[in-house]
Amino acid sequence: MQVFSLKAEQAFDAKKHVEKILGVVGEGDVTVACWEPGQTSPYHCHPNCTEIYFCFEGGGTMRTETATIAVKPGAFVVHPRAELHEYINGPARTLLFRVRYGDDMSTRTKAWPSNPAWQSRAVDVEYFDS
Repeated sequence: MQVFSLKAEQAFDAKKHVEKILGVVGEGDVTVACWEPGQTSPYHCHPNCTEIYFCFEGGGTMRTETATIAVKPGAFVVHPRAELHEYINGPARTLLFRVRYGDDMSTRTKAWPSNPAWQSRAVDVEYFDS
């Protein structure tokens, strides 16, 4: 058994959201994700794992290719393998608890409009072109 306190593990950075892996369990990991107001994730997917977010406090918007939903405290979102998604934080600091499980946790990023310094990787371009 592993026990964590999201409040004790939280860490924020004004430049970008913080994802802190708290533990590895079986074929996955558990993470606290900390967001400052207005921070946005890359538009990305995980080809070989499912990703689940639980909103502990704060909130924002989760966008996929087919839907955009509000994420509020107590809500959780499940992204099946390879589902493109992007999280846009709202006006308050947000704590999300994340679980990923599957064959591997690799990420493929399609775009990151809020990060002008972002450069696509060859492996990402190849993945989305295929």
